[in-house]
Amino acid sequence: MIRPIRTEEHQEEVDLLRAAYGAGVYAAELAGNQAWERSVSDTAGRHADGRVIVAAQGDRVLGVASVLRSESSHAKLAQPGEAELRLVAVSPAAQGKRIGAALVRGGLEEALQWGAQALRLDTGVRNPAQHLYERLGFERTVDFDAARSASGYGDSLTYRYGLQERSDVRVRLIRETEIAAVSALVLAAYRDDYPHLDESYLADIADVAARVELHQVWVAEDTETGELLGTVTTPRPGEQLTGVARADDMDIRLLGVAQTARGRGIGAVLTLHSLRLARIRGAGQLVLETSPMMEAAWRLYDRLGFQRLPERDRVITRQDGSELRLMSYGLSSLV
Repeated sequence: MIRPIRTEEHQEEVDLLRAAYGAGVYAAELAGNQAWERSVSDTAGRHADGRVIVAAQGDRVLGVASVLRSESSHAKLAQPGEAELRLVAVSPAAQGKRIGAALVRGGLEEALQWGAQALRLDTGVRNPAQHLYERLGFERTVDFDAARSASGYGDSLTYRYGLQERSDVRVRLIRETEIAAVSALVLAAYRDDYPHLDESYLADIADVAARVELHQVWVAEDTETGELLGTVTTPRPGEQLTGVARADDMDIRLLGVAQTARGRGIGAVLTLHSLRLARIRGAGQLVLETSPMMEAAWRLYDRLGFQRLPERDRVITRQDGSELRLMSYGLSSLV
């Protein structure tokens, strides 16, 4: 499980970092390095500057990573609006079990939840982790290498993973204070466009508070004004929302765009955001359901490259006794 660190695990995190780096290829360079030691010892400060996450199996901490906001004292590369991943380490006894990859994926998702524009990191040229970063989709940023190489740790390679589709729209997790506004937004988006929807389904659409408790509700906001432009719901890691999803899939529900934001491509932004999240989680496919009456929705999915999955279609009975076939779509999230 990838989760936030607990207070009682702070010293365990410090001990794991020292053991992992002490057994690594840069042990000699880091020995006695006061700047590195100060950063490693300050678990509470790093957690306050963003989030320290751990890979845990029961009560055992097997790996750790720090996700830092750009304005924090521990961040070295992140530009304004970005996040940075630092001090990724796996216990020497637990290496070779893909824990490092799980921590990097967890760091990406944490930064995505904040609405960060990108996640940056650096690693030494002799560190084999560079192959992991490239495999997960990070892009090299050669212009930043020189700055990190001058830090005293030796020659470094720097990387960036983009997390937003556009600079004028930010997608992030909903805030508690926005639940009522998002409920009104998504209810209006469905009720006004699709008059065939029955009252029970409209009530489900409007119940954003319940979805926040069980799933992940995302919002798209205008980066300049803060106006809420749209929303979509995804499952928490390891879970699913609908019957259309299979074991290797990630599914989404209730994508809605504010009436005032129509024509700005917000539906595409939210769909591509969901695809990015599926990719970060390692899901093989992003899947969803829509109805034949929701023409604007399935035309969007067709345009983005989704394929019909007719074998997963299902028929539901509405309150008035009529039947409705739900159409299934899927899009590969493999890079």
